[in-house]
Formats: sequence, C-alpha cells, structure tokens
Amino acid sequence: MSSEAEENKALVHRLFEARGKLDMDAVDKMLAPDFVSHTRVLPGHKPDREGYKRMSLEYAAAFSNTRFIVEDQVAEGDKVVSRFTVHATHDRKEFLGVAPTGRETTYNAIFNHRIEGRKIAEERSLGTVAQTLMEQRLEQERVERERIEQELEVARSIQQASLPKEVPNLEGWQITPFYRPAREVGGDFYDFFELEDGRVGVVVGDATGKGIPAALVAEATSNMLRAVAQAFGSVSPGEVLTRVNETLLARIPKNMFVTSFFAILDPEKCTLSYANAGHNLPYLWHGGNARELRARGMPLGLMAGMGYEEKETTLERGDGALLYSDGLVEAHDPEGEMFGFPRLRAISAEHGMNYR
Repeated sequence: MSSEAEENKALVHRLFEARGKLDMDAVDKMLAPDFVSHTRVLPGHKPDREGYKRMSLEYAAAFSNTRFIVEDQVAEGDKVVSRFTVHATHDRKEFLGVAPTGRETTYNAIFNHRIEGRKIAEERSLGTVAQTLMEQRLEQERVERERIEQELEVARSIQQASLPKEVPNLEGWQITPFYRPAREVGGDFYDFFELEDGRVGVVVGDATGKGIPAALVAEATSNMLRAVAQAFGSVSPGEVLTRVNETLLARIPKNMFVTSFFAILDPEKCTLSYANAGHNLPYLWHGGNARELRARGMPLGLMAGMGYEEKETTLERGDGALLYSDGLVEAHDPEGEMFGFPRLRAISAEHGMNYR
C-alpha cells in the first residue's frame, strides 16, 4: 500500500479522534476550504465546514463518552472507505426527537471520504444511527402510552367510585342517571343525596381537564357540595354554591375550575329550586315543549366572593328535567357534525316523557 493511502487513512483517523474530543480547531484544519458533507443528520444542516462542525457539536451535546472504533478501512487513490462501530451514551439532551435514555447506544456506520491536497474534501456516510434512534423513540412512545393508559385507568376507577351507587327511591318520581365516558376520562360527575324534610339534592358538574387531576377535582367538588348541603339543612342552592366556591378556590390549581348545576327537589311540594355555576343549562319538558332552566353564576374555583342566582320551578305530573354535561352536545357523528344544543333541545321537546 502506498504511503499516500496510509496518510489518507491516518487523516480520517485523526478527524474522528478530534470529533470525539470536540477539538473543532483540529477538525477545521483537516477540512478543505470547499469541504462538502453529504451526511444529513440535523434538519437544516448545511453541507459546508461550519455545518459539519455544528452537527458534531450538537451530537456531542446529546451524547457523552462517544467512541469511534475503526473495524475496517480501505484506501485507494483519493478515496478512503471506513467501517466504524460507534459507542455513545445518550444522557444529555434530546436528539432527533428522542429523549435521553441514559443508556449506551451502539450503531454501525460506513464513511467514504475523498482526500484532496491532504485535506478532507468530501464525506458520505451510511449508518444505522437513524434506525437505532427510531427504535428508541418507538420504545419511548410505547412506554408513554402505557403510562397514560395506567393514569387513565386510575382516573376511571376514581371517577366510577365517586358516582352514586343507588338512586333515591321517591314515590311518584323517577330519577334515571346515565353515564358513559367518551374517548377519555374527564371531570364529569353527578350525585344525589338526602336532605332535611324529605328533600333531595341533585348535582351535575364538570371539572376542567382530563385524567387523574380532573377526576380528583370532580370527586372533591362533589363531596364538598354534598357535605355543605347536608351540614346546613335549610341552606339554599345558591348558598351551597357560594360556600363551595370559597372552599374550592383555595384547594385546586389556578388553571382549573368546575361548572356545576345544583338543584333541590322537594317531592311533597313538587318544586325544584336550583342555582347554576356556569354549567350547561338543563331542559325542562312540559306539555310538549322544552325550556331552559336559567340561573346566572360563575364557575366554581375561579373568583372569590361570587354570588349565585336562585330560581324555582314547579313540576307537574308528566314533566321531566334533563341535566347533562358538555360531552352530550359536543359529540360528533362520523361525518364530523356536532350534536349541538338546538338538536338536544328539539329532542328534549319531542321525547321529554322519556326523561321524567
């Protein structure tokens, strides 16, 4: 083998030693002024000398303990072909969308260098680094999916445990709850509980967010509403929401709030008194028409010192009320059309007897 071929091989050796040591001055001296790299690694990577050095530095910013081991090398004319095994620990920062694993990564690469005037004028490479990183990324995504599914399962159990197991049995009245989660576990909740003088508290609400945080806030709010209403026997729906708002305000994250409709049914007087903390307006079916049960009020946990408007309506034989959360009106059909409030109101008017 000619001395020139040996010199070219040694030059490639020194290039990768300098890259491993992050000696960019040495790298700069070994590259020809018009050096071109055809090794595309980073988005927007320029093929010139500066782009090559930037790529080397960004790789080193993500990996430590990088070692280039020459497995085989062939030189002929102005070409040097090298087969490397590369060992590096991905423990510093994200690289190509893959988070640090803390594990040593091993991949193979073949480099083809063209030497001109004892400088490296051109580099081409083919390796398994992209495949290795993609496998790591897929593994990370799988682990993350499993973590999210576990969290959702915990949230489902919290949510299911917080829902009432029994429905009040009132002579002459029918209460029919229905709960079905949509794509994700959220903060929807409802509750029934006994009050003084045979009255019944009815609650429906929705905590913002998804997963465990929303499920926990929903459960806490439902428990607060029940506790306040039962502790103060003669308290009105608006007063209950006011007290719960002040308590909840200090106990939930600042970026969360809860909407809730709270009503008290008096089965003897056939009255429904209610207050609304920013929740979807229920519908009252009467005589073939559906009207909204309107009462003004801000969601719970947003602002201190809130008051809640109270209303009362009389329920006659055959009347029905529909209390629901936004998952009902925001449902979409296969064509992407949302169910919507107008359709819900029309169906409530047409089939109101089914809700009583």
